[in-house]
Amino acid sequence: MKYLIVFLFVPLAFGQEVDPRHHLLWEISGNGIKKPSYIFGSFHHNDRRLFRFTDSTYVALNNSDAIVLEANVFDLFADWDTRLEPVKLRFDNQGKPYTWSSESTLTLYGDENGMPQFLDAYFEQYCFNSGKEFYALEQEEGEVDLLSNIEFSDPSPSRLKSLLVSQEDILETYVRGDIYRVDELTHLNLSLTEGLYESLILARNRSMTLGLDSLLRKGEGSFFCAVGAGHLAGTRGMLNLLRNHGFKVRRVTATYTDGLSLDRLQVSRHRYYTYKNDSAQFSVQFPGKPAEYNDEFGGSHLIYRDFGQGNTYEIDAIPRNDESSLEEYADIYIASPVESPRYKVQLANGGDAYEGISDAYPEGFSWVRVLVGPYHVIVLKAYGGNKFMNSSRAQRFFDTTGFF
Repeated sequence: MKYLIVFLFVPLAFGQEVDPRHHLLWEISGNGIKKPSYIFGSFHHNDRRLFRFTDSTYVALNNSDAIVLEANVFDLFADWDTRLEPVKLRFDNQGKPYTWSSESTLTLYGDENGMPQFLDAYFEQYCFNSGKEFYALEQEEGEVDLLSNIEFSDPSPSRLKSLLVSQEDILETYVRGDIYRVDELTHLNLSLTEGLYESLILARNRSMTLGLDSLLRKGEGSFFCAVGAGHLAGTRGMLNLLRNHGFKVRRVTATYTDGLSLDRLQVSRHRYYTYKNDSAQFSVQFPGKPAEYNDEFGGSHLIYRDFGQGNTYEIDAIPRNDESSLEEYADIYIASPVESPRYKVQLANGGDAYEGISDAYPEGFSWVRVLVGPYHVIVLKAYGGNKFMNSSRAQRFFDTTGFF
């Protein structure tokens, strides 16, 4: 008896969605540059809808040698607490805090329901976490664009009524990838003040194009450049200006593949930044690269902010100049409310620390943990909005800290 054996080779393929209306990612080539680079239309907000990137955006991010933004967001906002509202905390009969408001805290660039960083800051966070080079197209004068967006993020009824087009309308237009309509709506709102569109958009289109031109001509790598989507379109937009500078600029077709592509997986791997301090002999994991400040007494201050959700992570490494005990240091650095006394915790390495809610100026309520090393006192602090303060995120950050 003969048997017919049939082998069915079924290709393992993901479903793919194509969006021909999406115009946020553009490839730059020509003018003698060795590798294509990309310019991406960004939006200064942390709404989760903004983070549904196309397949090609992940490819461009993963394979880029450097990230280019309008400004260095982390330097610009290192001293800014972007929360717009105070935390609403109460304490139960055991001294544990809870939020009596179920609303997410509003911030300058969204709220706690959005992503931790607003979109531009996410790109910079990814840049440092992945070890890529970073460039800013403008310095202080260019940073006005990010600052000016605060005005349009103002959720007050009086401000919203004065706008010709609401931010939600612009955001929905952006999510569709319609950079031409974004430019029109931005022009409408900026027309409320004479000359504002020229100074914030057109003049900066010219200066940022010059900056990007300089990077492209002298760099041998691939750049991923993200600027506000309102800067791309139009005869005086950056896309056309780049063409006038002799570059070839073409739209990259927007596709969305079901599941995790390799590039998306590799981009998503870079979620943390490990910081090591050799003099104080400790290491800690931040969500991204912290700003570092050293003083003349041998101490150091680290701060990292989630500008979108309004969360802040801080560490102070303070040289020990006396033989005070851990408990005495906790008395100094944890300003415990009467309703919620600090408490001792045992660390994974077997040591002890003190922890608790602190209520001090200027941050208000914060979670604080105090550790004592051989030569330094380590004070960790974390605070944010209603949801952050009522979660375990501060403790998870604290638990990444250890002496070596």
